[in-house]
Amino acid sequence: MEARAPRPAAIPSVERAFHVLVGVTGSVAALKLPLLVAKLLDLPGMWKRRSDPVLHIDLRRWADLMLVAPLDANTLGKVASGICDNLLTCVIRAWDLSKPLLFCPAMNTAMWEHPLTARQVGQLKSFGYVEIPCVSKKLVCGDQGLGAMAEVETIVDKVKEVLFQHGGVRQG
Repeated sequence: MEARAPRPAAIPSVERAFHVLVGVTGSVAALKLPLLVAKLLDLPGMWKRRSDPVLHIDLRRWADLMLVAPLDANTLGKVASGICDNLLTCVIRAWDLSKPLLFCPAMNTAMWEHPLTARQVGQLKSFGYVEIPCVSKKLVCGDQGLGAMAEVETIVDKVKEVLFQHGGVRQG
């Protein structure tokens, strides 16, 4: 997806393209992906064309921001440990740390409450990645508690906030 942000007043006719790379893991919260993408496409200047798959280095160069939503427990563990055995984890491992990477944990409450999870989330934060915290609710499995991915509006608001801070999309 690509959003266009205005250049400084001295060059009003030139716009800078911004790219948002959305990483998806195997969490049941991936069911929200169509809604999340639809809402992200509503941001000013987003385009709606798909491109052929590219290598992880090309993706990291292309994107101005990376959003991993949902980030399941398996992928959280891989990223925290430096394992890169698929395209998503390779992009994350190659990510330019001067650009924002946001992640939205999503997993069963028992998995969320495991002591390793806090350590792994802390590891990602130590890299400079930004957590969009999970929420408490009744999960698809029937359990009640923390672990559900943040609401789509919360995620989109955070993406807008971070892009705005980095000179990207307009607020509003």
